[in-house]
Amino acid sequence: MNLNKVDLNLFIVFDAIYTESNLTRAGQIVGITQPAVSNALARLRETFNDPLFVRTAQGMVPTPMAQNIIGPVRNALQLLRVSVQESRTFTPQQANKTYRISMTDLTEAVILPPLFQRLRRLAPSVQIESFLAKRRETTKELAAGRLDFAVDAPLNTDPQVRHVKLMEDRYVCALRKGHPLAKDSLTLDEYLSLTHIHISSRRSGLGYIDLALGKMGIQRRIALRSQHYLMASTVMHNTDMAMTVPERFARRHDLHHVALPVNDVPALETHLYWHESTDQDPANRWMREQIIELCQQAVAQEGRAASGEGRALPARG
Repeated sequence: MNLNKVDLNLFIVFDAIYTESNLTRAGQIVGITQPAVSNALARLRETFNDPLFVRTAQGMVPTPMAQNIIGPVRNALQLLRVSVQESRTFTPQQANKTYRISMTDLTEAVILPPLFQRLRRLAPSVQIESFLAKRRETTKELAAGRLDFAVDAPLNTDPQVRHVKLMEDRYVCALRKGHPLAKDSLTLDEYLSLTHIHISSRRSGLGYIDLALGKMGIQRRIALRSQHYLMASTVMHNTDMAMTVPERFARRHDLHHVALPVNDVPALETHLYWHESTDQDPANRWMREQIIELCQQAVAQEGRAASGEGRALPARG
């Protein structure tokens, strides 16, 4: 028997006939007409090459074949019902699920520590797999279910990909504390005199600051290009190199930072992406809520910390 060609609804009819011993009552339970029940029984008989039920004065009596398969059929139907029910609800404490999230090391440092602290308390068996997917493949990976979420800058995504803004930050020039130019502001000439680290997940291409400088017909001197912010911060603390980074990163890594001496550098937005097919999925929705709430708390906490410093960076242009 080739199960690929079997309509699973037939087994629901089979269970109803076995329970009621009557085609009409079986149809009433399933919600179909008596002729439709007869048609389903005919298809079942053809599939199993057995009458399955014999009409008697006492009703439809199951054959030995029907008696042999009723147990496994009912177990399978119950398993299917439980699976469908579980897909409509999500109980964090009992969940045993792995979420796959694409994010950079910078985003990991902000999101994963508080997220795991919360998961150990609310959903101890939930697991996270974090890796960086290629941006041009994000939509495909979300649609295929190989990714549950992506956390990234604004992307040109398919209309079927949903998103919400998590955080916003501005770029600053970061230096080690004690750097000869570690002061309240930098002129454009001073900025250009520095040797820079550029962070990008791409093998080539310009950053926002380079595009802004290019409009002015100038460029900075990049001595190191890397994928990872955390590695670059180690280099920063041990050299006189500079790095244009989100302010949040500079604060977290105890770097001296000042406003950029360039006006046309856009703010950095971080968005959470998911596919519309999972929009109403309780497990997906629950994790979205956790990530969004944790980011809101991080932004609020950073705002309070910045206010407590009693000073602010000079405004750009």
